[in-house]
Amino acid sequence: MRPPVCLLVLAALIASAACGPKVDLSKSLVILDVSTGWFDAGIVDGQNKLVPSISCRVKNNSNQTLHTLQVNTLFRHGDDKDEWGSAFLTAAGTSGLAPGATSERLTMRSQQGYKSTEPRQQMLQNSHFVDAKVELSAKYGSTQWVRIGDYAVERKLMAP
Repeated sequence: MRPPVCLLVLAALIASAACGPKVDLSKSLVILDVSTGWFDAGIVDGQNKLVPSISCRVKNNSNQTLHTLQVNTLFRHGDDKDEWGSAFLTAAGTSGLAPGATSERLTMRSQQGYKSTEPRQQMLQNSHFVDAKVELSAKYGSTQWVRIGDYAVERKLMAP
């Protein structure tokens, strides 16, 4: 019965070596090329709809590959504490984001926004318009979510 026990111990050693030490994403993940604004979500219920949007890249500044790197985005309306909308993306799948590598451009949009019969640019200039904020969080593998950035959504129309 020794060979199965040896195989089990060997498998456990390989698994623990593959995991390596945890990476602090708040220090090791760099957000690059951030662009925020309002995306034209088309005509909804006969009205123009604008939703807050953020686009960025993430760079792995750690010395480890970040497997199954995910980014979650929470949009907030003005100073409200409640979530106004959210978006979720996988920035790097099972192959991971290698040390020093930068992801493709990630674009995340809220489902919630403004609707109006006004032209889109006039919507942004309306006196009742309330700006939005966006909070980015990330995780890799089975780690916990870590906040990696907070941004104000600019009052500009985003290109499609």
